[in-house]
Amino acid sequence: MITNTDVSKTLASKLSPVALAVALTVPAISFSTFAQDAEVTEEQKYEAITVTATKRPQVIYEVPIAISAFDGDMLAEQGITDLTDVGKFVPNLNVTGFSAGHTSSVNPFIRGIGLQDHLITTDPGVSVYVDGVYLGRQVGQNWSLNNIERIEVLRGPQGTLYGRNSIGGAINIITKEPDQGDVTKVNAEFGTRGRVKTDLFVNHALSDTLAFNMNLAYNTRDGLGEFINVPNAEYDVGETEDISGRISVKFEPSDDFRMVLTADANNGDGGLRPYTVLIDEMPEGRFYAGTNSLGLELRNTDVTPEGYDIYDNATGTPEVTSVSNEARGVSLTTEWDISDDYTAKVVASRRTSKYKAGLDDDGTIYSLDQYPERGEADQTSIEVQLNGYINEYTDFVAGLYYFNEEGSNRQGSDSSFDGGGNTLQLDQETTSKAVYLNLRHDLTDELSVSGGIRYTEDEKDASANVFDALGTIYDANDWDEVTWELATNYTFENGMTGYATIQNGYQSGQYPARPYCLIGEFFGAGGFDDLDNAVAAVNASNCFVASDNITAVNYEVGVKGRVNEYFDVSVAVFNTEFEDLPYQVSRVSEGGFDTANLVVEQTSRGIELDTTLNVGNFSMLTSIGYMDVEVDEQDGFNPVAPLTPDLTFAIGPSYTFDLEGGDKIRARIDYSYRADMYGEPSSEPARMTEIESRELVNFDVAYTPADEAYTVALYGRNIFDERYDNARLNTGDYILQVLSNDASEFGVRFSTEF
Repeated sequence: MITNTDVSKTLASKLSPVALAVALTVPAISFSTFAQDAEVTEEQKYEAITVTATKRPQVIYEVPIAISAFDGDMLAEQGITDLTDVGKFVPNLNVTGFSAGHTSSVNPFIRGIGLQDHLITTDPGVSVYVDGVYLGRQVGQNWSLNNIERIEVLRGPQGTLYGRNSIGGAINIITKEPDQGDVTKVNAEFGTRGRVKTDLFVNHALSDTLAFNMNLAYNTRDGLGEFINVPNAEYDVGETEDISGRISVKFEPSDDFRMVLTADANNGDGGLRPYTVLIDEMPEGRFYAGTNSLGLELRNTDVTPEGYDIYDNATGTPEVTSVSNEARGVSLTTEWDISDDYTAKVVASRRTSKYKAGLDDDGTIYSLDQYPERGEADQTSIEVQLNGYINEYTDFVAGLYYFNEEGSNRQGSDSSFDGGGNTLQLDQETTSKAVYLNLRHDLTDELSVSGGIRYTEDEKDASANVFDALGTIYDANDWDEVTWELATNYTFENGMTGYATIQNGYQSGQYPARPYCLIGEFFGAGGFDDLDNAVAAVNASNCFVASDNITAVNYEVGVKGRVNEYFDVSVAVFNTEFEDLPYQVSRVSEGGFDTANLVVEQTSRGIELDTTLNVGNFSMLTSIGYMDVEVDEQDGFNPVAPLTPDLTFAIGPSYTFDLEGGDKIRARIDYSYRADMYGEPSSEPARMTEIESRELVNFDVAYTPADEAYTVALYGRNIFDERYDNARLNTGDYILQVLSNDASEFGVRFSTEF
């Protein structure tokens, strides 16, 4: 059982002395200020955010789940520019990005659940939604968060209302709808490391019934290293350039009917994400021992020659030096107030995405292991909702959901494994259908109960070709599951609420991402000496099969609300049990870089705290998450949840200085901590995949004149230039150390609205 004393001891042992000093003294100063300044104007009080986490508008404190919400207008001040940054300030959330060496990928882990891979046969455990539309693929998800209404992070299984791939939680991005106001916003950032970020937002009413808004954004940043053996590389290591746009049109002919049509697109280009390869640490590996096909005895100095650092890249393969991604999407949201009590809603969307990326796994000028890769996915989704009131005490949300995705990944003629040919051709079509119902009933003015149920059917048709002689292997499978939840909410006399929730989550099974095990099975069945029988044997029974249903049950209690007019708090204690959970385990086999599913049972338990303090001109946000994850033993091996720190901590004090004449200066600092974790499902010291803790500090000092015509700010992100690992993978031949692309940055930010 986790106690407050345990958490305090963990904080004391994990955080640096500087961080502890900040964490302990700032609240003391804050409450001292509170004692001295008891008068607070209405404008200075904290206003609770309204969220749609339960697919109905609710004040955040009425929602019986653990949720963190970010107001879109405050994101830049906190140093949040993309989803990776969101992961620095939410308890028990860790966001990494390293898929195929891409700089735009997002891999969120909530409460020990996430996904380390990106191929079409894998599904994330944390879902990302934009305006109610599920985004199926991780590459290209690191959205530039310009002119966003808010972001909601739901922690714990969301199997009833969200369903698909939400066993760890869900992230909702809500953009600004067009309205009748006429406004133009211009934002610009110019900073070190070649940062240029600009965006234009326009909202305009075309008539009493028609309005539109549009957002255009450009974002570029220089790299952290150079490709030392590819002098003509188009981009440096870690360099990024992204252009995006979104346009929405809202048609509202009456108070009872509204329709929003949105189209968005983005194009991203840049250099391969920073990484290095550790060879000397694996003396038995084929790189160090010289047992590779070229007979080369490689060393770390071949990856990082003298005079260079680990952010430089020694590849001699031009095809892997650059990455790109593009996405296009259109969605139509229609709402019709059938009566005063019932509203129907339809969200329909069509999205396409594609990317180019890949790694040179030997990290040297030699052509040994290199995997240039391309992928694409097309998805269609339709959700039909009916919500309203059965009577004055009972409301409901009901819906039908349909999702279809077709996608592929390709490695081929420009790829090689151990200096020879390498093939990877993956294709998969997924169809998901669901029906759900959620009811909430007020037993008294203080006590309400809610419950939900969802039935889901998933079908997958998948194929893999990793060896031309074997050809394409096909398989199909289907799954179904009933998920449910029960919750109760109680409002205390002081206005705070307490809740207790039992949530159930589900995810369909998954196929192996890189099934090079098929090659071993081919030769084990006779290989070329008995070609026909070998092919027939592998087609009849092989390792390209999907795992079973993944299920989760979460038990959670919490208290949230306003302690007094200055202080808001949210506390959650949870215990989540997962069955048939696949961990992606990668190793080098005789046939190639194999990724298989290690199926485990996992229990995540912990505590989370979010607080907001507002006293006069001073405010402070704090979040703390502590978690203990247990994974059942596997054949004498004790796995651990990968990329999951046991302690997360963030604090963000802010103070506004009132100047003569009404001008204001707002100063803010944000500190974020993520404890040690492991890059793979093993904590064995000999595997050397432990990722050290990280401490990141941002600041923002903004000046706004009395007429609020503009804001100009000086900012710093990761001001102490903390360099940290995103991942570490031990393949048996080498250790792949994936580095962050998150170096320090200082600059000026300007925004105006007219």
